[in-house]
Amino acid sequence: MRFGWRAISGPVLTAAIALLAIVLDRAVPLPSPAPLFVCVVALAGALSGLASAMTSAAFAVAGAALFFLGHRAMPLHAAADLVGLLAVTAFGTAAITGLMRERLLAALAAERHNHATAARLSAALDQVDIGIVLLDAETRAEFINRAFRDYFALPDEKADDRPPFIALMYHGRDTGAFELPEDELGVFIAQRMEMVRIGDATPINIALRNGEVLRFVCTALPDGGRMLSYTPVTDLVRHTDAPARADYYRSLRDPASRKLIRYLRVAE
Repeated sequence: MRFGWRAISGPVLTAAIALLAIVLDRAVPLPSPAPLFVCVVALAGALSGLASAMTSAAFAVAGAALFFLGHRAMPLHAAADLVGLLAVTAFGTAAITGLMRERLLAALAAERHNHATAARLSAALDQVDIGIVLLDAETRAEFINRAFRDYFALPDEKADDRPPFIALMYHGRDTGAFELPEDELGVFIAQRMEMVRIGDATPINIALRNGEVLRFVCTALPDGGRMLSYTPVTDLVRHTDAPARADYYRSLRDPASRKLIRYLRVAE
């Protein structure tokens, strides 16, 4: 037990109440101070923990015994019963409050540790060039890293407002982020929503209007959420595309699109 004001406040207050009750009882008969002792023991356990509460309980039992021995209006056997009952109550209260405080402090320490770990992880993910979005089971964004915000020009206030994934897709559509004709955006968004809904991990290349290409992968998480990653593959896709087959490579980014069908028909 550390000897700070929290640790000694309970025992000191218990001893003071016991001495004051014994002195005043000699002049004016006082009621039993046992309920007050129990309250002080609980306070000691809440302030400093098990050791301080147990010490306060011991002082309370000793003080109550001296009080009842000098209390002329109470028979000796009745005083012994009250002291025994107080001992059980005081030590039980000390154990409960002291252990509850220790569990609470352990939970708070674990929460602070988890918060610090999450903060470090968030800061680390903000340093990578891979866009990361974490969705909960209802597809609302719990975390959006800096790379994703930059790729899709997503304002911080909107990103921090836990938008649903459909809102992120519509934001990309409204800002003209995708390198797709307007008549194909609806199908594209519907396909991405379906991939996220079923947790389809098939990689999809997404071409942006600024010339960048991102490889989109949806990963299903154990809690029902999703992790979406947007890896920049511009050099891999753009620099290896043969200029004469540019339409074909673009069509591969959306296998269900009409572009691929038209290309295959022409090839035939």
